[in-house]
Amino acid sequence: MPLFHLILVALIQGITEFLPVSSSGHLILLPQLTGLQDQGQAIDVAVHIGTLFAVVFYFWKDVRVGLAGVPRMLTGRIDTPGAKLAFLLMIATIPAILAGLVLKLTGLSDDMRTLKVIGWTMLLFGLLLYWADQKGTTDKSEHDWSIKDAILLGLWQAVALIPGTSRSGICITAARMMGYAREDAAKIAMLMSIPVIFASGILTSTDLIASANMQAAKDGAIAALLSFLAALVALSLMMRLLRTTSFTPYVIYRVLLGVVLLTLAYSQ
Repeated sequence: MPLFHLILVALIQGITEFLPVSSSGHLILLPQLTGLQDQGQAIDVAVHIGTLFAVVFYFWKDVRVGLAGVPRMLTGRIDTPGAKLAFLLMIATIPAILAGLVLKLTGLSDDMRTLKVIGWTMLLFGLLLYWADQKGTTDKSEHDWSIKDAILLGLWQAVALIPGTSRSGICITAARMMGYAREDAAKIAMLMSIPVIFASGILTSTDLIASANMQAAKDGAIAALLSFLAALVALSLMMRLLRTTSFTPYVIYRVLLGVVLLTLAYSQ
């Protein structure tokens, strides 16, 4: 794959993965709107691995606590902060994995990769994010995350399998509806991305191992590194901006993009 194409895909994935604007939607739109060849599953897996390392690096303190709690969680002892975090992340991940398997086996995931679907999800879920952000209270913090909230957030996260929804966006929206402060809503959404991206990467990569070659491995390594750097910068900026700004700028972008996509889709 040409270096320019690799850079473009990696930057799009890295910048949009953790912003509430849908990375999957943008990756689908890239070949449809530019005429470029679809980057394929191998590159998709690589850039997702890059963003996985970025969120793990940024939230390493929390990730380390969660990993340390896994052994206690596996033995049924949810009596430490680490075990609780690991347990809640596991609960929140199950709905997305089950829904992903259903979509993959039925082929519905491919049927939804259209301008109309992405246009409507960009628009509608963008407006929902605005409503939740403006009306939501701020009386909950990350320390108030409960089993009930993890289940609800997990169900909302499964909705993000519809292209254009945005995994981080829908989780932030749901968390704001539940009363979590902006920074805490975003942090929970980012931590929830770790097991989901990991599971998705494992599921997809098993189909690619047999066809792997040296050039594909080289392209994947470049894409992963670039997406890691882009995601780290985007994540750092968003978390810093949330101390003083709302999610409105992302909502404006989603609404404008949604209108453009719907105009293109219904004019064809």
